[in-house]
Amino acid sequence: MKAVIQRVSKAKIEVENRAISKINSGLLILLGIRKGDTQANAKELAEKCANLRIFEDKKGKFDLSLKDVKGAALVVSQFTLLADTSRGRRPSFADAEEPSKAKELYEVFISSLNTQGIPTRTGVFGARMDVALNNNGPVTIIMEV
Repeated sequence: MKAVIQRVSKAKIEVENRAISKINSGLLILLGIRKGDTQANAKELAEKCANLRIFEDKKGKFDLSLKDVKGAALVVSQFTLLADTSRGRRPSFADAEEPSKAKELYEVFISSLNTQGIPTRTGVFGARMDVALNNNGPVTIIMEV
């Protein structure tokens, strides 16, 4: 499982020119689910995202987590994070989990964030989405479990 985590001052998702979800301060999490990922992986990554200390304290140090700042998460399923570009010019997505299993693990990830007290919004699984964000910092972290 792979996540691209961006600290944002705001982020929103539109599908077919219709606003679906938005957050203010928090994390935009692009989530890629690979073949072989498990519910335990989803819960572990959600726990890491909720507790990742990438928000600044009063001294300007990265010492606060999403939980500490009472921020929100906007989670977007993105199989393209698992692209293999090692050969040719067209990426292979053979490592990405098939949609029904990926959706199940995506929902476990979201549920785990909610269980930890993180207000969580989502896109529409499998839909073409327009994602807009203000990356605060900018801060972007890639995590894998």
